[in-house]
Amino acid sequence: MKNNNIMKIGFSLLIVCFCSMAVLGQKTIDTPLDGFYKKENVKTKQVLKYDHVREADVFWEKRIWRVIDVREKINKHFVYPNAPFVKIMLDAAKEGDITVYSAMDDQFKTPFSKVEAGSIGSYSDTIVVVDPVTFKETLEVVTNELNWNDIKRFRVKEVWYFDEESATMKVRILGIAPLKEVYDEQDNFRYEQPLFWAYFPELRQVLGNEEVINPFNDANPMSWEDVFEMRYFSSYISKESNVYDRRIQDYKSGMDIVLESKKIEDSLFDFERDLWSR
Repeated sequence: MKNNNIMKIGFSLLIVCFCSMAVLGQKTIDTPLDGFYKKENVKTKQVLKYDHVREADVFWEKRIWRVIDVREKINKHFVYPNAPFVKIMLDAAKEGDITVYSAMDDQFKTPFSKVEAGSIGSYSDTIVVVDPVTFKETLEVVTNELNWNDIKRFRVKEVWYFDEESATMKVRILGIAPLKEVYDEQDNFRYEQPLFWAYFPELRQVLGNEEVINPFNDANPMSWEDVFEMRYFSSYISKESNVYDRRIQDYKSGMDIVLESKKIEDSLFDFERDLWSR
């Protein structure tokens, strides 16, 4: 009788051990392999809506187009190999999370269809294929996908305005467009063109749930929405709203382009300062 009780106790302990191992195994699966705890702050973040702005409170506004060059050191997070910024935008467009607009439409009036959005960045090409046995040449259509390294710059459209309610100068980003370089058959650079335009207020929630590497602290990652709201990037102005609707490079050249860009940048801050000095 005593031996039977010992066997029952031993069997019960064995079952408990197996159950414990199963639970531990389940926790191991839930825990990310690249870490020792589950990070959820960014993925579950809810982006706050912009404050409502009344037309009567906007004393002055100016539209600005600027360019972010990812080759600058401070902008290296835009080309982080594990999650390039352009890939995040493309994935959101192809999955239907955002509406994207025509490459030439920075006023967001011509949206892409689902088919057009799904084919952004890819193009078909015809190549000659030679049979190694018969040496017969045949034409074959291949699809080439976008190389992230081809996107070196982003165009940003924003509006600067003076809010009388808070008596401060504010800025809101309206849209972002990745720029692709275009080369001729001799591999000579011709120009760059936007792939598409994304309306930033609609894109904010997507960016709010995407992490950006923090070079100073891995335990405190930022979101892409934080990057743009805190303006953690370097850029230069390429255009301001004007009666001719032209870019700086259309009426300036060489070093004068840089000087004109700096002049427009300074004028934005000088405007607010002059209001208070009157």
